[in-house]
Amino acid sequence: MDLQLKIITFTLMLLLVSSSVSAQFRVFHISRYGAALEGDITQALTNAWSDACASTTSSKVVIPRGTYNLKQIEFKGPCLAPIEVQADGTIQAPQDPNQLNGDTQWIKFTYIDFLTLSGAGTFDGQGTIAWNQNNCAKTKDCKKLSMNFGFGFLNNTIVRDITSKDSKNFHVNVLGCNNITFTNFNVIAPATSPNTDGIHIGRSTQVNITDTNIATGDDCISLGDGSKQITVLNVTCGPGHGISVGSLGKYPNEEPVEGVIVRNCTFNNTDNGVRIKTWPDTPVTTTVTDMHFEDIKMVNVKNPIIIDQEYCPWNQCTKQSPSKVKISKVTFKNIIGTSATEEGVVLICSSGVPCEDVMLTDIDLTFNGTVATAKLSNVKPIIQGKSPPLLNFLFPSP
Repeated sequence: MDLQLKIITFTLMLLLVSSSVSAQFRVFHISRYGAALEGDITQALTNAWSDACASTTSSKVVIPRGTYNLKQIEFKGPCLAPIEVQADGTIQAPQDPNQLNGDTQWIKFTYIDFLTLSGAGTFDGQGTIAWNQNNCAKTKDCKKLSMNFGFGFLNNTIVRDITSKDSKNFHVNVLGCNNITFTNFNVIAPATSPNTDGIHIGRSTQVNITDTNIATGDDCISLGDGSKQITVLNVTCGPGHGISVGSLGKYPNEEPVEGVIVRNCTFNNTDNGVRIKTWPDTPVTTTVTDMHFEDIKMVNVKNPIIIDQEYCPWNQCTKQSPSKVKISKVTFKNIIGTSATEEGVVLICSSGVPCEDVMLTDIDLTFNGTVATAKLSNVKPIIQGKSPPLLNFLFPSP
């Protein structure tokens, strides 16, 4: 049984177990703690969580249908038994970004085993005012804006059926987690919303994202350092900046990224499709290996396939020294559709540590009705089946 099938099987088992024991849940309904429609449920939800987390049998905190206001909150474990938060209402963050601490997330789950976040609810970050204040891409001296969700140091977690809307910053930050699955998870934000990555993953293992729709103003999914055994299946991305490994190489002590599968995904009118990006001119040395991008459809995507080891937005660095991040064992297979630019494949690798074992198999991309081209530097790809013609081919002399 391959890794993907094992992950799917385990996730289905967790869902089955969750369903089979639902009748045994102790239910903690926020209305019993004084929550009211259109009101602030922060204290009621805090108290309900505290009691549920202390339960020695499986528990469920319920937020019913309706609209509620919620201030910054942390759901912290460890809890004594599996716990679920079922949100069926619309939960709204404060509009004023000054009412939230940008150094943490609006809603944070930490140090919990066997957590489920479910329901048909929408978590509305009300980010419109904050987006107009966001200049962090251009200057380091900027005010941090709060993310919708933080999932930190969780084991065996499922997030399903909920919607994250208009976050002030990233929608989801996953850090230090092991075996966390997002399924039928929806992210909604306009293309003009800055730095609103859908799901950002860092230093986590076995993260699975399946049957999910992400529309946002930055990366749909971004993988930071230490991301391992990441599986992305049946995800629709757009608008947004695509699915990105990185950026990497900017900060000290970065951990390797390895074991990534992106399969059966669709990109609609995004800036990038599948991308690996690293910073040049930094002292950081790390590796990216065992990346597989397969069975993907591009619809009017500016950079359908891209490795960019000269990533340097807003002139925040120089390109005097090459990136020290080593990229190897990368597969791009059965990627079809339309490119919004002539160069459908751009592989710009580091002259200091050239890419190795990069494979292009059955790449069928067109630009304005003609075959898109490929631009390569510091890489000797293995080409199988159909592939775009090489626009240039640069490789340093040994």
